[in-house]
Amino acid sequence: MTARRQPPEAKRRIPRQTRAAETVAAILEAAAQILEAGGLAAFTTNAVAERAGVSIGTLYQYFTDKNAVLLALARQEMEVALVEVGRALRGESDPSIEGRVRAMVGAVINAFRGRQRARKAVVQAILARGSGIELMAPVAAFIAAAGAEVGRGPLAVLPALSREQVFVMSRATLGAIRAAVLEEQPFLRSRSFEDEIVRLAVAYLRAITVDPGRSRTTA
Repeated sequence: MTARRQPPEAKRRIPRQTRAAETVAAILEAAAQILEAGGLAAFTTNAVAERAGVSIGTLYQYFTDKNAVLLALARQEMEVALVEVGRALRGESDPSIEGRVRAMVGAVINAFRGRQRARKAVVQAILARGSGIELMAPVAAFIAAAGAEVGRGPLAVLPALSREQVFVMSRATLGAIRAAVLEEQPFLRSRSFEDEIVRLAVAYLRAITVDPGRSRTTA
């Protein structure tokens, strides 16, 4: 009897979880659409709920206010970008150091599926939370795990980045991309802009490799 009762219980839970995930996904997609169409001025919980096809009460079951929706959207897009950054760092498309850096930079520049106005609002939310540094965290993890392997690339020796080096590299690269987003620069998704960000990151990594002793801060 116990064996027959257990599956129905599981079946009752799974649809609830699926419906909840679908509701949250619909709310976040609606938020992105509203931000892209009208920016922050048009971004209200009522507008998001209406676009998502849910009641305002349902929205508040998942989010306390519109800032919570915005931050959830920021986290979602950051997670998507981190997946792409991870693939880039593993060298799935190009195993060379420059190839990995370029793939990583491209993933960050082309994040948010081309929704530039929505991305600008989300970037502002990330800045308010101070979460931008998280996007560069996989860099240090990759170097620590695969330092010997990347020695076959342009950099003969690639030391693990210290927390200071991660901070400087991430702020330099993400800072330039962030400024282009916030200023709505027309060259944001251009190859020439990507080239310059790649040049910046690779030059910094080469400098660390050439003289790791001078570049590392003593604790």
